[in-house]
Amino acid sequence: MPKQPFLEAGKVVGTHGVRGEMRVECWCDSPAVFAKLKTIYLDKEGKESVKIAARPHKSMVLVKMNGVDTVEAAETYRGRVLYLSRKDVKLPKGQYFISDLIGLTVKDAATGETYGEIADVTTPGVQNIYHVKMADDGREVMIPAVPEFINTVDVDGGFIEITPIKGLLSDED
Repeated sequence: MPKQPFLEAGKVVGTHGVRGEMRVECWCDSPAVFAKLKTIYLDKEGKESVKIAARPHKSMVLVKMNGVDTVEAAETYRGRVLYLSRKDVKLPKGQYFISDLIGLTVKDAATGETYGEIADVTTPGVQNIYHVKMADDGREVMIPAVPEFINTVDVDGGFIEITPIKGLLSDED
């Protein structure tokens, strides 16, 4: 599956002050990740870009776009989804864009048996949780994204290999 070159980074939810700053709901790992961006894209094709200055503010990001200098101008962006270029973000080894994980086939590391595919990834606490839609009955199971369960993540190959323990994929004791 080809990787999307531009990914959703957040959404403008309001203004901040009178000089054109915008409050952005951050969809990155943290506001600090978003704040490192120097360019943001206004469409998912990357046709319209704008230079920005950004800084974390509580759970949000305050964004100042070049050319947006009044609260009225900033207000016109309310509700707008902002995109980042994957080329602008360097992920540490072992970290992946969630959009690249969704749809990967989940296989047993020892037997090669296919269990299903990743339907969603959530981050309720310290580690991510992979939501796997099981191929046999369509139910959803959750697998912690920790080394004890995840052996291999091969985004380019389209699969994840896991080592399940008893009860992880079923209600067995």
